[in-house]
Amino acid sequence: MPESLRSIHVVAAVIADRRGRILLTRRTGKSDLAGLWEFPGGKLEPGETSEQALVRELREELGIEAEVGPLLMEVPQQYPDKRLRLEVRRVSAWSGHARGREGQPLTWVLPERLPRYSMPPADQPVVALLRDPDRYLVTSAPDGEQAWLGGLEQAIEDGVSLVQLRAPGRDAAWPALLRSTLRRFARRKVRWLLGGDAGLAAELGIGLHLEPAQLRGLDARPVPGLLAASCEDAGQLRAAQALGCDFAVVGPVQAGPAAPDALGWRGFERLREQVALPLYASGLDVDAVAEARRHGAQGVATIQPAG
Repeated sequence: MPESLRSIHVVAAVIADRRGRILLTRRTGKSDLAGLWEFPGGKLEPGETSEQALVRELREELGIEAEVGPLLMEVPQQYPDKRLRLEVRRVSAWSGHARGREGQPLTWVLPERLPRYSMPPADQPVVALLRDPDRYLVTSAPDGEQAWLGGLEQAIEDGVSLVQLRAPGRDAAWPALLRSTLRRFARRKVRWLLGGDAGLAAELGIGLHLEPAQLRGLDARPVPGLLAASCEDAGQLRAAQALGCDFAVVGPVQAGPAAPDALGWRGFERLREQVALPLYASGLDVDAVAEARRHGAQGVATIQPAG
């Protein structure tokens, strides 16, 4: 990783109108990123805080006076000529009428339509943050069907809506348990992925989660639906992105008895810089979501307690 690249700190705003639409601006000029849509904002000047910089940029670019709200996410991203850190803040209120004072086009977009807009790599994880869950639950091996289903039920009641159905050492009863699970929760707004088995995932009509070794040799999506992958290094992440994965899981981040060689947040950020994919950080508790987002993660991937 080149350490000599110049570093730039940019702060951007998520601004929503009363209909819930998000404001995007389009880059102009002759830069490599010209023509792409982005969240409005700009670079910090010497001596400025993030809040001061964003207020100034929105006044200069859009003609509005903004009230800067909480931090949503920070995205480290490496470009050919620089290393950028995109700090994203919510703008909770503003006065004035937003217009492109520098000749840049503006548009207001419903969150579900944001993926239709081509954006720079650093902005793409922000789209996922605005649309997708901050938790990704990975099931443990069942140790009693009723207890396992009960644990899953509780997790869904607690707000989990993205689940990888995985059973290390699964036996012949696993497919039947999967079908039972999908029937039981058919009316819940849960998106399901199956760990490792593309054929069974296609049969069940759910998404697929690939292990690192499964990324090798794939040159097309193995399932039409949701696709994710666990990744341990930058090469695997780039392969997952090229394959069209919807997100990836990276980690473990936090060291422990089962993970003495954990990445740590510095290692996670070095991988985050290499791709535009939404990333879930693994090896963390569910209450680590805010910390994970300060390092560019969508949220955390957690393992369901055995049951």
